[in-house]
Amino acid sequence: MITGGQRSGKSEEAERRVLSMTDSPVYLATAQVLDDEMRHRVSLHQQRRGPQWTNIEEPLWPSRHDLTGRVVLMDCLTLWLTNLFFDEESKEDEVSERLAERVLQRAKDEFDRLASQDATLIVVTNEIGLGGTSANRLQRQFTDLQGWMNQHVAARADEVILMVSGIPVVIKDN
Repeated sequence: MITGGQRSGKSEEAERRVLSMTDSPVYLATAQVLDDEMRHRVSLHQQRRGPQWTNIEEPLWPSRHDLTGRVVLMDCLTLWLTNLFFDEESKEDEVSERLAERVLQRAKDEFDRLASQDATLIVVTNEIGLGGTSANRLQRQFTDLQGWMNQHVAARADEVILMVSGIPVVIKDN
């Protein structure tokens, strides 16, 4: 698992690590391209990666893809959780107190199915709870969800790297 703040170098570090393990990596993209700014970000990532990568775009159910024997970069957990959060939230008339708990269970179950495949998985995620507490209830729920899911993934991970200003800091190394 590689975590850190925005523009800390998470994706680049993850790509470097994946390429050190295989010549035929898989990029499991969780982002949904909903506007021009995101389209531009995705284009920059694709240009940087090059043609040796197999790209899979999966906003909700990454475990449905057979990744057996592959080295996979899931980028990123935060966008995937956002997709799950708003998929679940859209089913309600109002934001409930238990929304983050329901999404967390759904995310844990799906992540565990993905991680149970016989593949090497490197997950990029964000540390979004390092700042102040938001006045917005929905943002607070999502920040809690992200923190709980990061803990779940980190507990399963063999290695956890925190990116600080482009520098990888090892947090966990089994």
